[in-house]
Amino acid sequence: RCVSLACDFNGARSLPIVAVDEPVYRRLPAFLIATVDKFASLPWTGASGALLGGADRHGRDGFYGASEPGTGQLLATPLLPPDLVIQDELHLITGPLGTMAGLYETAIEALCVRDLVGDVPGIPATHRVRPKIVASTATVRQASTQVHALFGRPDTRIFPPPGPDRRDSFFARTVTQETVPARQYLGIAAPGISPKVVMRRVWLALMGAAQKAYLEAGANRNIDNPADPYMTVLGYFNSLRELGGARRIIEEEVQSTLSVYGRRVRAGGDPGLFASRDRFNEVVELTSRVTTDKIASARRRLESPYRDPGRVDGAIATNMISVGLDIPRLGLMVVMGQPIATAEYIQATSRIGRDDRKPGLVVTLLNVHRPRDRSHYERFRHFHETFYRSVEVGSVTPFASRALDRGLAGAVITLARHRHAALTPSDGAERLAGVRDQLEADLLRVFRERLDHQGFAPGAEREARERSVHDRIVDLLDSWVTVVADYQNVGARVRYQQHEG
Repeated sequence: RCVSLACDFNGARSLPIVAVDEPVYRRLPAFLIATVDKFASLPWTGASGALLGGADRHGRDGFYGASEPGTGQLLATPLLPPDLVIQDELHLITGPLGTMAGLYETAIEALCVRDLVGDVPGIPATHRVRPKIVASTATVRQASTQVHALFGRPDTRIFPPPGPDRRDSFFARTVTQETVPARQYLGIAAPGISPKVVMRRVWLALMGAAQKAYLEAGANRNIDNPADPYMTVLGYFNSLRELGGARRIIEEEVQSTLSVYGRRVRAGGDPGLFASRDRFNEVVELTSRVTTDKIASARRRLESPYRDPGRVDGAIATNMISVGLDIPRLGLMVVMGQPIATAEYIQATSRIGRDDRKPGLVVTLLNVHRPRDRSHYERFRHFHETFYRSVEVGSVTPFASRALDRGLAGAVITLARHRHAALTPSDGAERLAGVRDQLEADLLRVFRERLDHQGFAPGAEREARERSVHDRIVDLLDSWVTVVADYQNVGARVRYQQHEG
């Protein structure tokens, strides 16, 4: 039996109460799906630890742990920690984010580990049980190295495993584009012409050609108009600076020219490939500078067919769309310049053409005066036929000196607060002195074990890393005790944060 949970570290008590007898709680598999940024709330919010096991009471509103002593009715056995952790988009958990996540994962796994006593042949009478981690991604290279540094797991299994036919893994089958239309990539470079002029002309050509195809297929009268996926252009930019300049061009020059674009035909010649658009809605932006409510509204509008009054003619975005934007309707993208990372390019361009009945078209505008763009243009076909080979190796270094400066305190306080019940409540920050020796030994053991999985060869480097972690943890605990003593000497109370409790 499984319980589907929508977990949020900031609202840990939102865990549902299952309408079954109490002993069943212990039999229910527990799993955790949370975004990595929620890890930052663990040192600050006492109730968040209930998601990682240890909740020993329940009430009308959910389960309660050590952060709320005396609340709710006592359970016969505390709830178990998660058995399964699902990590989506593993390729994103790299670089600075992966490094910080690796430090926090040290504390999170220590909270999830439990000692299991049983009588099973071939298994020790007492053994440690850790949660299974399932990580998914379409663009990763040397995953075992990344997983080893991030989760401390030396054994990584790829699923589904490779079989005799690389196009048929039993779970998925690759078919040719003759059977199912595939996403098409088109590279454009124009020496001697400004990239902004090239972008303007490409947007005009794509929007004018889509309008003509839309009209010829019955326009709004045809509910299943085959040109509908190409009536919305999604523009991808590598920086906010490039996006800001492009927005002005699209809103002013493209919009004004598009209203008369269909009239540009040769005298006495064919009607031409393009048609004019009389209406052009406001350009939608999907970037970090747009509020969450506007992002949600933009996503809804992008799903609307072109006949809908709230439709979108043009949208511009940065790497925000690389994950999570799953809108099958979209079929047309313009990429301004080759993204720095190949994984980013693959993920971003995969946002369109997700429905095989609406194959996508990706137009990449390359600047031949940039060596990297020129190289991609000259090898355009070969690169796109083999671009999974070019995916970069992820870098995760949680025990680098600068990473320890920035992230070790959060990981240490997370483990201290949620592993020792005396420290869990809001005012538990005052009680460190009573458990200092036990806590210090526990912290040093946990972080020393994680260091063993970081691939440091025995010798000077390994000893230096261990000494650095040891000194930082001891210094942090000393500072914690000193701060509490200074406040208590003037009659002040100490909490982890002002608004908790």
